[in-house]
Amino acid sequence: MHLHKIIVGMAALCGLTIGGLALSQQPVTAHAASATTLYKQWKKAYVGGKTQKYVKSNNGQGATTALSEGQGYGMLATVLAAKKGVNTRTTFNQFYKYYRAHRVSAKVPLMQWQQTKRNGKMTSTGQQRNSATDGDLDIAYALILADKKWGSKKVNYKAAAKKLLKAIKQKEINPTTLLPTMGNWATSSYDLSKLRTADLMTGYFKTFAKYTHDSSWNKVAKRSQATVKKLSARHKTGLFPDFIFVTGKSLKLKAVQPYAIESGTDNQVGYNACRVPWRLAQTYKIKHDSVTKKALLKQLKFYNRKSKITAVYTLGGKAVNSYENTAFTAPVNYAARVMKRTALKKKTAKQLPKSIEKKNYFSATLQVVTALS
Repeated sequence: MHLHKIIVGMAALCGLTIGGLALSQQPVTAHAASATTLYKQWKKAYVGGKTQKYVKSNNGQGATTALSEGQGYGMLATVLAAKKGVNTRTTFNQFYKYYRAHRVSAKVPLMQWQQTKRNGKMTSTGQQRNSATDGDLDIAYALILADKKWGSKKVNYKAAAKKLLKAIKQKEINPTTLLPTMGNWATSSYDLSKLRTADLMTGYFKTFAKYTHDSSWNKVAKRSQATVKKLSARHKTGLFPDFIFVTGKSLKLKAVQPYAIESGTDNQVGYNACRVPWRLAQTYKIKHDSVTKKALLKQLKFYNRKSKITAVYTLGGKAVNSYENTAFTAPVNYAARVMKRTALKKKTAKQLPKSIEKKNYFSATLQVVTALS
């Protein structure tokens, strides 16, 4: 599943028209306005489809592709934009229709992880028909937010969220460790032990427990939090690798070798773990817990010592490359904002592009979704 790196997602369906805001709405802050500008640029560059909308992940090369992760980010961003007073309900429903059209099956509402344009239609074949857990988690959370924002009379977001969460619990949670797997294809003990560290979304899991009245999600949250604590303690930097093996009820951690799962950065802060500061900050914003706070502040302390954020780090903190990449900078900037680390916030803000990158789907989408969050 090499495209998981690219994924990141579709984020921000915004489109704020400042002049069109009703007087009763909140005044638009400078931050919201800039997020809106980025969103419009991003939507123009990356969103495809008509009645069913998706995000193009192929960077203008070859056949058009879309990913479930992108769908999750896009649905999430539309609701976040709506919370800022933007009229995004139609767009959300168009993304929702695309998700529904690309489920594993009518009975299994997980989303197929990749679609490619073939003969004018977006379709999945072979392993593309499998799911990717992170995309499903974002879609489920976005549906909950949509239900809270718009209700479920016209479109039954609530029923869709609950069905999806039931499928995630059955097919994408390791029955022993109670941690998220990489997808429904992970059924062998080896595949079940693979953990993408950016999937430890404790805040989501606690929200799911409350929303469904299913306490088993609290166990998933508790185990995820315990794993965050263990990962944070492994190195002075507090950095998490892209992937790690986790086994048993004791949550035993074992390092992954390069190229064992996805790429040469499997054991480094690469194009998966670059999202960890965003995910931890997202959790902290939902549930102010001490474990998440401690782990996140440890990472931000490391990043604050750097004159600039660059792409890919070893777990010991060595910069692998000298170049910058927005997929690394934007999550750190978001975390610095959430945790009120002013110096780091200002430093990383200067590194972020003033306009959306046109053929860098992963970076552009991460910048937009973190700007809207």
